[in-house]
Amino acid sequence: MRVIGGSFRGRALLGPDGMETRPITDRVKETLFNILGVRLGTLGAIPPVEVLDVFAGTGSLGIEAVSRGARRCVFIERNRRALRALRANLAMLGLAEFCAIVTDNAWAMRPPAGAGGFGLIFVDPPYADAADTARVRDLLERLAAGLARDGLLVFRHEAHQDFPAGCVAGLRCADDRSYGRMRLLFYVRADAPTDAFGDDGGAATASASEAGVPPDGGA
Repeated sequence: MRVIGGSFRGRALLGPDGMETRPITDRVKETLFNILGVRLGTLGAIPPVEVLDVFAGTGSLGIEAVSRGARRCVFIERNRRALRALRANLAMLGLAEFCAIVTDNAWAMRPPAGAGGFGLIFVDPPYADAADTARVRDLLERLAAGLARDGLLVFRHEAHQDFPAGCVAGLRCADDRSYGRMRLLFYVRADAPTDAFGDDGGAATASASEAGVPPDGGA
């Protein structure tokens, strides 16, 4: 794993031993941040917002956002091996003083609040856990309260799990993209302007070949 853009571009990231995390591939991560750059109007970069990285693992998504211009990131993770790697990555990049780690169960915790709301929220749970639609819906609805009015929430899950994108109270699905075995849902607040971020109402679905992503996605 490595940082692929911004001030830390090319820096390698540590990962824990074993298969308990699902590190997103560089190619899929690049596709994700390209989409975010278009929707946020900051091509190749992220605005100076606060980021919340839920099920952070080794911190790959949150660190990428900070590298590209985000002000700081709050990481939520409780796996001990992932936490060791996450702390080591933040220390190695000199980010330990600018970011925060919350060691709690994301499924049950009260989400932290950002100043003015989080401009970007990543939700990347273990695929097996994401199969529980009610559980995921409850988490996303709790996170909605902490999303800035002009913010974006990104939920990644396995494509064959038919999560109903429009079922989340307080959020509106602005985009729905599938890449091989992976699906990315992009949410905005329900009260956000309908034309915000190039909002297409969730109608767009990209294939892996259209995005240049290998068939196995990031799973």
